[in-house]
Amino acid sequence: MKQILTLFKKEFKALFFSPLFYLIAFLTASLLGVTFSVSVLNFANQISNAMMTLSLGSTQQQNIHYVVFLPHLSLLNLILMFMVPALAMRLISEEKKNRTFDLLLTSPISSVQIVVGKYLSLLTVVLGLSALAFVYIMVAHRMFDFQWAPALMALTGIFLVGAVYSALSMFASSLTENTTIAFFVGIVFNISVWILGGFSELVESTAMKAVFDQISLNQHLQSLVEGVLRLNGVVFFASVIFLFCFLTERVIESARWRS
Repeated sequence: MKQILTLFKKEFKALFFSPLFYLIAFLTASLLGVTFSVSVLNFANQISNAMMTLSLGSTQQQNIHYVVFLPHLSLLNLILMFMVPALAMRLISEEKKNRTFDLLLTSPISSVQIVVGKYLSLLTVVLGLSALAFVYIMVAHRMFDFQWAPALMALTGIFLVGAVYSALSMFASSLTENTTIAFFVGIVFNISVWILGGFSELVESTAMKAVFDQISLNQHLQSLVEGVLRLNGVVFFASVIFLFCFLTERVIESARWRS
């Protein structure tokens, strides 16, 4: 546990205090701010147009989740899809390039501890980026009356997707010592996990359709967006994260044996 905490602190400081993180945070806050402003104005116009037929409270409860929060969180998802690989590309590939990875392999720390420490540091930074979206939701609560549960459930879903992106991107970083290649491979992995679930619309077999639905990131995220937490969704997210963290551990362990 001590080794994991030490590595976590080292990697977190390297990520959090890097100019790249602050550039990403600035771009994220700016883009979310624009989307949030446009969505709020659109929602205010809808309320104004609906006041003649519906009460203000029911209009807000019915529409704010879809008009304001979903575009807001959808943009965050898109940002994480591309920005998480940018943050993760240096986790392992840069250490390989600088030959500090060999020192890490010869230190008294297991490959599992290396993966856990690096993954948690990346996940903490992703949590920080997700918190930027939560700030805007808090601002919306000062202007409109709505239930917190659906918004928090949707934000949790986006964070879990970010956790999947983190595992995929870290695995991509373990495959090469070229950070640029690791960045683009991470993006390909993140996009592919969405494309894979889309095959359920293309197959005619009921059995195959059910299989693709179970491995569809979009299906499980949609359930959380609608405020429904399902066991199969939790199992899916946990399984994907575990699988790619395990694959990363195998890559690191094979490098240890080769060295």
